[in-house]
Amino acid sequence: MMALFFILTYLIPLNGRLLWQPDETRYAEISREMLQRGDWVVPYFLDNRYFEKPVAGYWINNLSQWIFGDNNFAVRFGSVFCILVSAFLLYRLAMMMWQCRQTAFVSSLIYLSMFIVFSIGTYSVLDPMFSLWVTAGIVCCYWALKADNTREKVWAWCVLGLTCGMGVMTKGFLALALPVISMIPITIYQKRFLEMVRFGPLAVICAALISLPWVIAIGLREPDYWHYFFWVEHIQRFASDNAQHAAPFWYYLPVLIIGVIPWLGLLPGGLIKSWKEKKTHPEMFFLLCWFLIPLIFFSIAKGKLLTYILPFIGPLVLIMAKYAVDHVNNGNMKALRINGLINIFFGLIAILALLFLATVSKHPLYKPDEWVKWVIGIAAFGFWGIVGYLCCIRNGKYWQWAAACSLVLSLSIGSALPDKTIDSKLPQNFIRKNEKELAQSRYILTDSVGLGSAVAWELKRSDIYLFQNKGELAYGLNYPDSKDHYVSQEQFPAWLAKARKTGQVAMVFLVSANEQLPELPKPDLVQRQYRFILVVYKK
Repeated sequence: MMALFFILTYLIPLNGRLLWQPDETRYAEISREMLQRGDWVVPYFLDNRYFEKPVAGYWINNLSQWIFGDNNFAVRFGSVFCILVSAFLLYRLAMMMWQCRQTAFVSSLIYLSMFIVFSIGTYSVLDPMFSLWVTAGIVCCYWALKADNTREKVWAWCVLGLTCGMGVMTKGFLALALPVISMIPITIYQKRFLEMVRFGPLAVICAALISLPWVIAIGLREPDYWHYFFWVEHIQRFASDNAQHAAPFWYYLPVLIIGVIPWLGLLPGGLIKSWKEKKTHPEMFFLLCWFLIPLIFFSIAKGKLLTYILPFIGPLVLIMAKYAVDHVNNGNMKALRINGLINIFFGLIAILALLFLATVSKHPLYKPDEWVKWVIGIAAFGFWGIVGYLCCIRNGKYWQWAAACSLVLSLSIGSALPDKTIDSKLPQNFIRKNEKELAQSRYILTDSVGLGSAVAWELKRSDIYLFQNKGELAYGLNYPDSKDHYVSQEQFPAWLAKARKTGQVAMVFLVSANEQLPELPKPDLVQRQYRFILVVYKK
């Protein structure tokens, strides 16, 4: 049943959903360009150097596209695969801690069906890959603590180093920081800090061995890479007052509350139980440190994204699974009935919100001819409420059916998205409708990197020019061989006059709902679809 759940929730919907910009289109296009160039060392994006992340996450996406081809399934499969392996690691960790197959199974089920996990896990970003290496590293930490001989300890610390090295090559030096800051209080509490100091160098050596070939290769090819990646992507993002994605200290608390649905009823009791048992059950103290210390660490950071929460969802899952199984074995189903009530409430609130947005709101979510999408949304959340109701009236007997809420949501969300969302965040439809004009264009310009990457992905061409806004490509565009890939509004009339002599020029814009185009020479063709606009200048 777990395999069927995984296939229906994670695999079946992948190719049927359009790619979101800017994230999914970015990672799709970077890997496509790496495969096209045959260069697995230096990431390029729209023919510009792209130094925001290391390379291992792209390698996973490269392999996925190499195996499955240039399609939406391949773009997302790397994330899905990493979530599956993470679920297996949590299963093994639960077995190591409690030697109970039921708790291990429930841990995997809760993890795969948790809203924050399946929403990020079926979305093409690097966080599922990074979370895999962090989870693997923490499992190795527990393995090292439980090892009863030196040989086993050496193996555990060496494998920890390999996972940290892969984590560094996926998303940076946080892969080293998270296991260390989580382990320090554990080893101090257990009076084993000197053991960590003694074996820690093994992990450092193994991390260096696995990452050093690429570190040297990109250093030789692009000497400025590590300066940019360390100072801009790490120091500024963590501590700068003007860091990207700045958010308040409490940002992750509501993210956690929404993210653990449909298992929210297990969260308070699980945390309270683990806190009470932290002295008598060392595994609970281990899980609390793995959850709370990274949570505090990321909360202190100036820059925050909801996807950053994924690496410390694993311990929370184990805490909640243990809490649920203990209650079932003790015949106390109160917490499981409460979880059912919360799912009823959530389903009703979602249905009422859809009704309000469709009938009362001044800015309706759906247009009149989108009633089928509205009905699909109502039905999905109606099913959510029914599952909660069955759990309540049967005294929690069907509490594991809560996972079906996520299954139905995953299968239906692609069909329930309103056109307004599609025509502002999912540009593939717009590009396909105008593919002929775009394909005939010698030059294509865009004011949005996310939209530009979608055009590049659909047309399988990377020579997309940036107009007016450099966005995340600002650093790469500073290189002498990339400066011609940007055209300012002041330069555009003269540039256009010259370019039209050699071929058609197309411009794609992403604007706000009521925004008009910037001042431009008169075009030959204008096509608009809500926030997406195509402007064409014939040869």
